[in-house]
Amino acid sequence: MAGYWIILATEKDDAEALAEYRRLWPPLAARYGARIISGYGRTDFREGEPQDRGIIVEFASYEDAVACYEDPEYQASKVFSDRGYDRSLAIVEGQ
Repeated sequence: MAGYWIILATEKDDAEALAEYRRLWPPLAARYGARIISGYGRTDFREGEPQDRGIIVEFASYEDAVACYEDPEYQASKVFSDRGYDRSLAIVEGQ
């Protein structure tokens, strides 16, 4: 079954951190077969606190989604993500 990262994020004012995170992401995405399936278009939050972005990243399996998050390279990239975004991330299993 597919796995997904569901991310809700508000950008902070740190363009350098965001640029570095975006530079580090593609090799990790390739390694784990991740693809962003939503997050570049409009977002309309109907419940909860509004965020700047809602992003869905798809993986071939739930296990791949977890492994990518736990990968030491991803954890190192999170330093830049944490400087660039206030966010929440959930890993969910699809059907």
